[in-house]
Amino acid sequence: MSSQIGIKLNSMNSNFDYLNSFSDISKDTFETLNKLASFRRIKAKTIITRTGEIPTKYYFLVSGLMRAYLNSETGKLYTKNIFSPVSFVASFTALINRRPAELTYETLTDCKVYELDYTDMMNLCKENLSVSLLYSKILEQVFVGYEKRNMELLTLDATQHYLQLRKRIPNIDDLIPQYQIASYLNITPVQLSRIRKKMN
Repeated sequence: MSSQIGIKLNSMNSNFDYLNSFSDISKDTFETLNKLASFRRIKAKTIITRTGEIPTKYYFLVSGLMRAYLNSETGKLYTKNIFSPVSFVASFTALINRRPAELTYETLTDCKVYELDYTDMMNLCKENLSVSLLYSKILEQVFVGYEKRNMELLTLDATQHYLQLRKRIPNIDDLIPQYQIASYLNITPVQLSRIRKKMN
């Protein structure tokens, strides 16, 4: 039992440190946020937000991989992003504007997340300046991440893009199927196989 408590405390401390990397928050503020969040274990291949749905939740991913993808009218699937720990996952544009999501969000592996209700978070931001500042910093980092992703798409070829992905998630090839990685790189599985052969 004591080892389980130790694991939980270590996890909470690492989450606290991560949030503090955005903005200085007190232990009391962290506890307030912790009470607002619901810890969930989500199985692989679970859709948490569908295209066309108006989302109400966002997620603090602490274990596992998630993705955001678009299913085109022709049936082709485009993976816009692969999320790895520790990160915030949500259709923020849809949440902020209260409109249907343009992408589908799905777990690629078994995941551990903290689920937060967007409306509850906004109400807390109105009451707590520290939380409001933290939320603003998180949105800034989300924007920076999207801009970085767009720059990579413009400036990197498929091999460089694949190397960047492996740098961020070293064991990515063992975690998800080749076709999902290829979709993220916007190439075919055959092209990805050729890249791997060249690298080897």
